[in-house]
Amino acid sequence: MSTHISRRGFMGAAGIAGLTAAGLTSLTACGSGATVSKGGAKASAKLKLPAYVPAQTAPADLAGNAAGLDATYLRYPKKLTRSVAKAPGDGSRITALTETFTTPAPPQGKNGYWQELNKRLGAQFDMTIVVDQGVDAYLTKFNAMMASGDIPDLVWFPPNQGIQRVPELLDAKFHDLTPYLSGDVVKKYPNLANLPTTAWKTAVINGKIRGVTVAYGSMGQVYVVNEDYWKPVGGAAFTSAEDFLAKGKELLDAKRNKYVLEPAYVNHVGMFGQWFGAPSGWRLEGGKLTHMYETEEYQEALAFGVKVAKAGLFWPDPNLSTTMEKMAQGTLGAYVQSFPSFLVDVKNYDFPFGIIPPFAATSGAKPRYSMGYGSVGYTAINKKADDKRVRMLLGVLDYLAAPFGTEERLFLDNGIEGTHFTHAANGDIKLTPKGNAEAVTTAMPLAFLAAGPEYIYLPGKSELAGRIHGWQQELLKISQTNPTSGHFSDTSTSKSASLTTAMSDCQKDIIAGRKPISAYKEELRKWRSGGGDKMRAEFEASLAGK
Repeated sequence: MSTHISRRGFMGAAGIAGLTAAGLTSLTACGSGATVSKGGAKASAKLKLPAYVPAQTAPADLAGNAAGLDATYLRYPKKLTRSVAKAPGDGSRITALTETFTTPAPPQGKNGYWQELNKRLGAQFDMTIVVDQGVDAYLTKFNAMMASGDIPDLVWFPPNQGIQRVPELLDAKFHDLTPYLSGDVVKKYPNLANLPTTAWKTAVINGKIRGVTVAYGSMGQVYVVNEDYWKPVGGAAFTSAEDFLAKGKELLDAKRNKYVLEPAYVNHVGMFGQWFGAPSGWRLEGGKLTHMYETEEYQEALAFGVKVAKAGLFWPDPNLSTTMEKMAQGTLGAYVQSFPSFLVDVKNYDFPFGIIPPFAATSGAKPRYSMGYGSVGYTAINKKADDKRVRMLLGVLDYLAAPFGTEERLFLDNGIEGTHFTHAANGDIKLTPKGNAEAVTTAMPLAFLAAGPEYIYLPGKSELAGRIHGWQQELLKISQTNPTSGHFSDTSTSKSASLTTAMSDCQKDIIAGRKPISAYKEELRKWRSGGGDKMRAEFEASLAGK
């Protein structure tokens, strides 16, 4: 995915709270109230996912792999390939609904990047771009369009913004793209065939491919630090959770407004959980599932979170909105970020970045690193489009999914050479003020409609790019994935989001001191009776092939 994309809100799509079951992840994370038809697991099991055909582009300086290691480029490739032979559009107007989490793009009439995009696509590409305002802005616009019947050609279905009754909506208003993308048929669209198989699973509902997956990095959340902040205690390396706590106390200086951790309590408990060895979502043993909430390791992590809060390590304002600024100033020591968004952060800020890899919280603990799901939703195609138009629209999405090392990706990420970017002496890309104003702001909403596989390229920061590639390798050595990934649960689809929210709210109250830690077990009981036990049974049946 283009590393222009960044949103703290997508951490759930990549991390601990996560998407509960690939194959129905969109519904789970969206909190769908849908009644999904029975037999979804069997239907999905029979489906042929799009064939995977790796793109032949400039080789990476540091290779990636199917396990989730991102291809890393220390310099921009000199020789680019062309992945789309001709403009995919038919000259018509194409409409799309998408979102942005940065400065809004200038309107088409004053946006040279957008005008050039139209030429390269061979269409009038009109995006309705919702600007994230933290107040369900996208959901509001999405629902209004669905209700009015004025539905765009292309609609992004995000993984975590509360869309309801998704299966029924897709059946009524959007195409089943299985005939166009399943198996080898996807090879008509080489850039879509280059998208990872794991990402495609998130676009499957009840055995049908309901959209073009929006690829995202497979690495999960990461604990990011300012290395200078931790130098007085010998760096951000720890022998135990208690060692972390002791060093944090030593660095805390409330009088100087210097704190150790951002106030995203549940994200930190997720990190602590990995130190104690909690599972990613569920733990599978002997065909039986145990949710992370139920494990001793996760509950130990919550108890440790309470100790951290009592020690005053969290920033005192729970609504802190300037995390990155505080990190750059050296008044905050660590924050939790999705790995793809971390790659954006290192482009935009210049403080010495580092990470805290999971370590053993106690003697005998087995630390683990939880992987993400590799996508941020999918883009569906309006059912009113006839067969010819569907194929044209897929061609447009194929262009937008061009991988790094292609002429198309150079333009999509950076705009027009000489206008939006220039090449430095060493070949690195350098954006101009116009590039930042037009290319960056327009590339983000485009990349929520379709994107190429994640990659690492940091202009002017090749050494850091190499270090990040190394960090990924270390994290992969202790990686774990959710065993229910690719399996189906009706109850998870309809209730997981609300149950997760209730559990998260309880944890926030406990860490903030509003509730005793004993309240967790009562909330866990509600989680189990409210759907957790039913989810477990349905996932176990699916895992057993029943």
